[in-house]
Amino acid sequence: MHSRIYWLLPDLESARAAMDDLLLARIEAKHIHFVAREDTDMRGLHAANVLQTSDVVRAAEMGLILGASIGALLGALVAVHYPIVGDEPQWGLAAALAVAGALFGVWTSTMIGISTPSKRLQRFSADIEQGKILLMVDVPMWRVEQVEERLRALHPEAHLEGTEPDIPAFP
Repeated sequence: MHSRIYWLLPDLESARAAMDDLLLARIEAKHIHFVAREDTDMRGLHAANVLQTSDVVRAAEMGLILGASIGALLGALVAVHYPIVGDEPQWGLAAALAVAGALFGVWTSTMIGISTPSKRLQRFSADIEQGKILLMVDVPMWRVEQVEERLRALHPEAHLEGTEPDIPAFP
């Protein structure tokens, strides 16, 4: 189980130093993510990707649930009222429509979610627009205090913004 630690850094120099310090602490670069204004030169930093900066994951989850539910409901109605063969309900049709609804729901909702800013990062948007840089570090639960103490000691200019106890497995 991983936790995500959020830090606000005042500038690029501080962000690059924090990246180096985290790498020296044996945190892999793939677990270190930076978010900055679009006009910021992110050379030397591991920029957050679209899965971390947009609402695509939450949108996909909602699309899966809603699509499967609506597909199953419509499938049940069709299976009972319009059987393909004989007079018995065709429950396989209901299952097939539930799967099709889930796939359609995920597809359409991710197209919307990818263009929507992450709800998790909304509270940092004003600081990022002012030129600060958000650092997100994903570490095992047992290393959270160690990493926080290291960053506090080496970067007094940075500000701890909190920890999220359970992060999604892949973004």
